[in-house]
Amino acid sequence: MSLKRDPKACSTTIIKPSQILSAEERLALTRSSDLLGATLVVQNWGLIFLLLGLAAHYPGAVTVLLVMVMLPGRQLGLAVLMHEAGHGTLFASSKLNRVIGQWFCALPTLGDLPSYAAGHLQHHRKAGTADDPDLMNYAAYPISKRSFARKVFRDLTGQTGAKLLISLVKGGAGNLSRGQAEGRTPLLQQIVVQVILFLILYAFGWGWTWWLWFASFMTTYMLVIRLRQIAEHGAVPDLYDLDPRKNTRTVDAPYWQRFLVAPNAVNFHLEHHFMAAVPCYRLAELRRLLNARGYFDVTPRDSSYGGVLMKVLQQSASP
Repeated sequence: MSLKRDPKACSTTIIKPSQILSAEERLALTRSSDLLGATLVVQNWGLIFLLLGLAAHYPGAVTVLLVMVMLPGRQLGLAVLMHEAGHGTLFASSKLNRVIGQWFCALPTLGDLPSYAAGHLQHHRKAGTADDPDLMNYAAYPISKRSFARKVFRDLTGQTGAKLLISLVKGGAGNLSRGQAEGRTPLLQQIVVQVILFLILYAFGWGWTWWLWFASFMTTYMLVIRLRQIAEHGAVPDLYDLDPRKNTRTVDAPYWQRFLVAPNAVNFHLEHHFMAAVPCYRLAELRRLLNARGYFDVTPRDSSYGGVLMKVLQQSASP
């Protein structure tokens, strides 16, 4: 199948997966794997303990700074795997999606899989409309550099994280990573998981590094979450067009950028909105097929998160 189009044409046609992918291809792309899902979870936690262990064995300002820069991507990695479990795509087993997705991915980053999934699925249904529940995260872009600097300052000084903690205590949505449903999150479970993490680190003799985990979550992680949100839907060609090529963005960033701010193939967000049943570990293949068949011929290409920021911050007169 192919779908070659005039790159200058302005098309509002919404292409369905069945129009560009064969039944065999769709079946292969949407096949979840318990092994691949478990591998991602282990890899993410392995990198977390590697970074905290590095800080424990080589304490110092440079090491702490390194962890504060690199750990947020690993925390986001867990949130991305929660997102996958919410779609039921991380594992082939629905039980593994529920249990691992909640206890090993959602709760460690103060999320809650059931409430997250309910809100996030609404985002998929209503993306490209004024009823998108996540609009508050990106509808205002592009914004001025001064306004963005204020947001970054609030993130890095812990003000955004403090608002999250207050919302948890008050029974709010409980996760900034995206579209939570209303209702009280399992605060007790989240606390229990943090205590367990501290005890594990303490058993290794690294107890103090839990504060690095928490400090990163409260500051640099909040900035990484913001960058993810605006890269996916901020300053896109048309936020209120139902075609995901208009309302969603993929960033073909170099590996080092993906490691820092876009783990587990979360940069392939346009592909995810095109076919949400595809697990994150098969999105690169989906992109290859769609690209070969002309699906992206009318779509602006973004090759770095720095380039996306230039779009997000350009030509805005807002204070």
